[in-house]
Amino acid sequence: MEKVVAVVVTYNRLALLSDCITALRNQSRPLDGILVINNGSTDGTEAWLKSQSDITYFTQDNLGGAGGFSAAIKKGYELGYEWIWCMDDDGAPKEDALEKLLLAQTSELTLMNCAVIDNKDKKSFVWNTGGYKTLDEVPGNIVEGIGHPFNGTFINRRIIERVGVPKASFFLWGDETEYYYRIVRRNKIPVCTVANSIHYHPATAFSVKKDWDYATGWKMYYYVRNRFHIHKTKFNNKALAALHYACFLIAFAGITLLFQKTDKLKKLSFIMWPAADAIKNNFEALPPVILTRLKSAEKPSLAVSLTSYLKNTWANILAPFSSARAGRAANA
Repeated sequence: MEKVVAVVVTYNRLALLSDCITALRNQSRPLDGILVINNGSTDGTEAWLKSQSDITYFTQDNLGGAGGFSAAIKKGYELGYEWIWCMDDDGAPKEDALEKLLLAQTSELTLMNCAVIDNKDKKSFVWNTGGYKTLDEVPGNIVEGIGHPFNGTFINRRIIERVGVPKASFFLWGDETEYYYRIVRRNKIPVCTVANSIHYHPATAFSVKKDWDYATGWKMYYYVRNRFHIHKTKFNNKALAALHYACFLIAFAGITLLFQKTDKLKKLSFIMWPAADAIKNNFEALPPVILTRLKSAEKPSLAVSLTSYLKNTWANILAPFSSARAGRAANA
């Protein structure tokens, strides 16, 4: 029988983690292992994990969701499991979720995903899944061409052999999307959502239009920086990725000016920092550094902000072409 390990990434959410583990213990098809990556929690998580006899866990510095899932998938693979079932600590699979995933597998190597369902109404998809809003709308059990890593994502070890693991350097936001494109687009591995394999998850409410607090909004750095690297994997062409990224930056600037209610100019000026780091492949910035810079920033003028934004956006568009010309000159 194929061995399956559930991997859970957690950070300071012990109550949610406990609920997730209970759901995993109650699976109709028992798991062969439960592996938890503890991202440096300070709320008693490690002591609780130490008291659980059926859990293998590893505690590391807080490397964000990206560092957590990179470590989790790598550990599951190294431990020899055939299937690695991924989830955050705020998700909880229905009791027959694993059984349904295993029944849905075919001879073709496929990235499989649970149906990610609102944990309140138990019916609505949390994210767009093939255009369906609720489970009742889905004909049959398989929604082809869509999945939502890492929420009940079911990864065969042969995929990891071909594709590797998520990029820990992303820290937060976009690591799951980049990994998804690496599997599905670069390696041409099919993906599907198994509609009768349910993974309950809170509804998400993030929107770039929603006003975010500038002084504490360190997560936006990763949202902006990592988008370029997602595009590079998605299009497999640096020049095309840079063009799409430049369009993203222009759109983001427009949204900032139109919809943000506070610190518009600061936000407009700030987002060129992660954009520049994206082009330079700089993955060094961690939350404390970002927070320090946010709290020390002076309010720029509108003219300076717009001039700087347009200048840097244009430089981002031209960067791949400049690199190509430099390379040709060096080889001449």
